[in-house]
Amino acid sequence: MNKSTTGIRSFPKNYWIAIIMEFFERGAYYGVLSILSVYLVLSSAEGGLGFSREAAGAIMGTIPPLLYFLPIFAGALADRYGFRNMLMVAFTFLAAGYFLSGITRSYGAVFASLIVMAIGAGLFKPVISGTIAHVTNEKNSTLGFGIFYWSINLGAFLFPLILVPVLKRQSYTYVFWMAAAAGIILLLINIFFYKEPSGKRRTKESLTKIFQDMALVFRDWKFIVMILIYSGFWIMYFQMYGTVLWYVHDQMDMSSVNLAVNTALEWITGRPAKWQFDVEHVTVLNAGVIILLQLFVSRLVNRFKALPTIIAGIGFGSLGMAILALSGNAWVFITGCVVFTLGEMTAHPKFNSFVGLIAPPDKKGLYMGYSFFCSVIGSFVGGFIGAPLYNHFIDKLNRPDILWLIFSCIGLASMAGLIIFNRSVIKKQV
Repeated sequence: MNKSTTGIRSFPKNYWIAIIMEFFERGAYYGVLSILSVYLVLSSAEGGLGFSREAAGAIMGTIPPLLYFLPIFAGALADRYGFRNMLMVAFTFLAAGYFLSGITRSYGAVFASLIVMAIGAGLFKPVISGTIAHVTNEKNSTLGFGIFYWSINLGAFLFPLILVPVLKRQSYTYVFWMAAAAGIILLLINIFFYKEPSGKRRTKESLTKIFQDMALVFRDWKFIVMILIYSGFWIMYFQMYGTVLWYVHDQMDMSSVNLAVNTALEWITGRPAKWQFDVEHVTVLNAGVIILLQLFVSRLVNRFKALPTIIAGIGFGSLGMAILALSGNAWVFITGCVVFTLGEMTAHPKFNSFVGLIAPPDKKGLYMGYSFFCSVIGSFVGGFIGAPLYNHFIDKLNRPDILWLIFSCIGLASMAGLIIFNRSVIKKQV
């Protein structure tokens, strides 16, 4: 087989433009997300907005669900009005939302600005993945989407690692302005370099058809129950951008990690180093582990059946949360985060396979499109319950161990639910 039809050289220019767009958009998003929940609750003297944890939880329980929900409609709109036009709208919303989030101070204005940002991100998601689908083929799509997903984590790794610590030392506002600048860069890339994908598109769907499909899926109680059960994992996952960041800021002494990293940096560079672990490095840790180990983990779990693999992944996630409950030691915290990320890498790639097993044969594509509702539910519930639980168990009782064990038990309940669901509903080994 000719490597030029399957390797790196097989991808056209528009593919690499889409990869660059994804890198900048996700880098800006995760750069902001890595500090957002902390910025919302810090006092004005510390450079934050001084909102209550419950108020911040309401924001964190609204923005991600909106971002994950909008692609249902955005894909149809892009097919109707054009990918390039939809990207113009998306990047305009992104730049405006980030910029306004950085200069506003009242709760309502900040909330509204972040909603504008989420609309832009939600419009962007299906267009960029659709572009990748248009410019790849059966021979190179696996590699193409692999690079695409790798670019997501590369952006989530580099922006919080390099840009966020420098910018927030000046002002948290600069982090939002950095993200707004990324939106403007994306707008310019779209104007001067991105080309409307050629070739036949899928049939243009009306919004009425979208709502009909949604009603069809939601009437399938088996699918809904499965989504609800798996959402337990995502309730845990979204704590990594909420309660876990508050915990690092308020409770954790990371001096031992700082000493180890700075010693290594001094040995490598021959110069004194003053690196410090802060809240944004939780995102860096998650993305870094995925970049290093996802290929290995994917190859390892590829040989196993879908359901046992998902259950094992949720088990790793639950174990990661339980490890956080063991001790306030910095290395225990790092270990817990790494184990949790291993769970994410194990469970999520197999989830689509499991959806395919319970979907009607002629509706598999439709069901795959709605499988992300576990993220909508997980981020919504996780955002709204995380803040009051943190207030009660950490701020009032100083018992972080109970908080992490509660979330770990949510994961264990998700595991048990999937086992029962398989035995009583699916009734076959999958």
